[in-house]
Amino acid sequence: MILCSGEALIDMLPRETAAGEPAFAPHVGGAVLNTATALARLGTPTAFFSGLSTDIFGAQIARALKGDGIDISLAHRSDRPTTLAFVTLSDGQAAYAFYDENTAGRMLSKGDLPRDVPATACFFGGISLAVEPCADAYDALSARLAPGMPMMLDPNVRPGFIADADAYRARIWRMIARADIVKVSDEDLDWLTGAGSPEARARTVLDHGPALVCLTEGAAGVTAFGAGDPVTVSSRRVEVVDTVGAGDTFNAGILASLSDDGALTKDALRALDRETVERALTLGTKAAAVTVARAGANPPTRAEIG
Repeated sequence: MILCSGEALIDMLPRETAAGEPAFAPHVGGAVLNTATALARLGTPTAFFSGLSTDIFGAQIARALKGDGIDISLAHRSDRPTTLAFVTLSDGQAAYAFYDENTAGRMLSKGDLPRDVPATACFFGGISLAVEPCADAYDALSARLAPGMPMMLDPNVRPGFIADADAYRARIWRMIARADIVKVSDEDLDWLTGAGSPEARARTVLDHGPALVCLTEGAAGVTAFGAGDPVTVSSRRVEVVDTVGAGDTFNAGILASLSDDGALTKDALRALDRETVERALTLGTKAAAVTVARAGANPPTRAEIG
């Protein structure tokens, strides 16, 4: 089972009423929740840990997770409100306005962490790593889990959400050093590293300890850097509806493929061959292509990928 730890929220997606008036519709979302959902739909046993509200939106989130067969028994429930993210779209690209103060997810603390985690691998990422106190809680959980199980990290940097840039950078670099797999976008590298080519900057991340660094560059595809030569897989050509959840789905494809191949162990990740890496990147890009071809974060099942 793979444990996904991070935010669960409600994406308020732009819609139009029958009368033609602009409106927002509540949809379950959050980067880490999206990855958990995609993993489960790809057939990988999945658990989810976060701070979940007992309000109507929290109940909506819990129903959605359970509906996809995701174990939420480790989640910390509270009566604080659910985080809301109002989404606007421009040429298919999403922009967000977050309402996150004093929410169930934001106020998660180290004292709320599960004692026992019956998982074989773990995933961390998203905006939960940018805001306290939940960021410190996830940092502590990753420090506890990473020595004994493989860990994947997707920083998913959102500069507008970061109040203390120095503290955030320090946290992310600590977690990169613990991780076995790191996925970064070219925008993430712009924020985390200095000048240089994308490959040079990705290798800077690799030099901090991971076995595999996956650099996504939108329509240009994805390149994985590890012990051997880089492996590149092109993006799939589809009619893009929006990009919500694309990177999160890609993460799930990587984890699901490596799990299928029996390569999701610390030793195996240090000895990956080219074919195993290429299969993982291919499943990630195929799954992400389905997600961007439909509205909202709606990851595909394995059968839908073909």
